[in-house]
Amino acid sequence: WPTVTKAWVDAGYNNAVVKHGDGLHIDVEVVGRDKEQKGFVVQPIRWRVEQTFGIMSRYRRLHRDYEELPDRSRSMIHWAMVNSMTTRLTAGPDRTGQYLRPKPLAAA
Repeated sequence: WPTVTKAWVDAGYNNAVVKHGDGLHIDVEVVGRDKEQKGFVVQPIRWRVEQTFGIMSRYRRLHRDYEELPDRSRSMIHWAMVNSMTTRLTAGPDRTGQYLRPKPLAAA
């Protein structure tokens, strides 16, 4: 993907990934957790990746690896994302939910 310019990786990755990204002119940023955090804490950037995987797992053909060719799998991912975006863009103001529109703030 020649248009990729930035990548976020888990703190478990070593410097070889950062060096490899530099060779491809990709800015690789390691997202680590603070030393003071205890238990599960949502990391600033990684929740987007987890949300995307959650959206894709709702589609049967992406839930398991049914495709034989990588091009078919990539096409199914594109269709799933197109479907997700059109659902979000066409949702009315009365439709709220995890993958549609943010829930309105509660009156204080």
